[in-house]
Amino acid sequence: MKFAFISPGANIELSLTEKSKVIGSWPPLGILYIATILRREGIEVALLDQAAQGYNMEQTIKWVQKEAPDMLGFSALASSGMTAARIAKRVKEYDPNITIIFGNYYATFNDRRILTKYPQVDIIIRGEGEETTKELIETIQKRSSLKKVKGITFRAKGKIINTPDRPLIKDVDSLPIPNRTLLDVEYHSTLLGAIGAPKRFTTLLSSRGCPYRCRFCGCQSIVHGTWRPRSVENTFTELELLRNEGYRQFLFVDDSFTINQKRIIELCRKIIKERLDIEWICEGRVNHASYELMRSMVKAGCKIIYFGIESANQRILDYYQKQITSAQSRKAVGTARKAGMDIIVGSFIVGAPTETRQEIENTLKFSQEIPLDVPQYNILGLFPGMAIWDEAKMKGYLTKKLEEEHWEMGIAVAKIFPNTVHYEEIKNVVRHYYRQFFIHRPNFLLTQIARTMKSSFRLDIIKANLNRIGSITRGWKDFVAFEGKEQPREALAN
Repeated sequence: MKFAFISPGANIELSLTEKSKVIGSWPPLGILYIATILRREGIEVALLDQAAQGYNMEQTIKWVQKEAPDMLGFSALASSGMTAARIAKRVKEYDPNITIIFGNYYATFNDRRILTKYPQVDIIIRGEGEETTKELIETIQKRSSLKKVKGITFRAKGKIINTPDRPLIKDVDSLPIPNRTLLDVEYHSTLLGAIGAPKRFTTLLSSRGCPYRCRFCGCQSIVHGTWRPRSVENTFTELELLRNEGYRQFLFVDDSFTINQKRIIELCRKIIKERLDIEWICEGRVNHASYELMRSMVKAGCKIIYFGIESANQRILDYYQKQITSAQSRKAVGTARKAGMDIIVGSFIVGAPTETRQEIENTLKFSQEIPLDVPQYNILGLFPGMAIWDEAKMKGYLTKKLEEEHWEMGIAVAKIFPNTVHYEEIKNVVRHYYRQFFIHRPNFLLTQIARTMKSSFRLDIIKANLNRIGSITRGWKDFVAFEGKEQPREALAN
């Protein structure tokens, strides 16, 4: 039995020979977790990150033919699911005996839709994939009934069958450290198109899940408010191993990294005590951002923190069920700045149902009033798995026709909800505030220059991007049109 994995590129129609390499892609961590477990069980595995490798369709198909797997799994997101389907179709054309499996958020929330639209897909793995994939392979090898495998959707005798959900993995310390040598790719995190991690870089998880229930995030639909941390010792063991393997920069992709401040402070103290000498990036909630935590993180090598600020309007924050206030956001950013954080990023979402033009401007102006280094403005989009997607269906705004048209790639709220600012108007005002934030504030520019001259981390980023200024500038002109928080960053079925 051989199992091959593909992390597909973005949903763009590539010709057979056209390449599309993604500079700032992250390692497909979910695939690495599953592949590591399968390999430990004696199953031969092969991995391809199509986007990071820059493989076109022809190269991808040749890779599959060379590896000759019995089963081929795709890590499918809304941004790449259609590409996965096109590859799967080509694979089935030359070898219909290869079992095609889709996993991850796009597959979890669209299992029946995918199996209905794409006959080349055989099985969907829903939710976390480690235990399900292992059991699925064992079941197929024994030629037993797939109905015994929890957490999958498949076809049988012309019908689509859902087995019961598989319980979440409780003891995440029991999972192996992902074997990153299975992928021979150099990764770099990006920030608004610029390389933000120029040294040898990878991602890791110190916890899974999230106890919050933000209505623009699909996480709650899978983890149901459950947060499962790895122990400090277990997390540090992975960091130390990666440091010994030559990695110097890390991104924690936890959905709730700072939720237990005591735990992170303990981890930071261990990093400092053992003199790991690493640089890292994480996300943080503004209601979990004490000075002690921020200062500990800075001392331990944290260089960039992302805060999910989302809105300056309490009415909109309450609608999102974000459970924060703009005052907490202001305080958290100020605290991180006082603690010495190199780069502070704030994420903002505009275009919520009934959000007014004034409320949108309140949020965009707020981003310039607090000491952020980089804002990320997103126009709210809808994807299956989000509470707002369900609301749109319930209220009749997302008709069956619209749902059929947009379940794969999502749709902006402003395009279907009434009493919402027009989508093109929101795009224009966001572009205006991007320009104003970075170009039309002389004091901000002078402050950034002064901070950069004092920061070796910032200088490294500038050096890494000197030959990419043209492409970065072009990218800013076409900022991401909408981000519905389709999936959190936790590793799932791949």
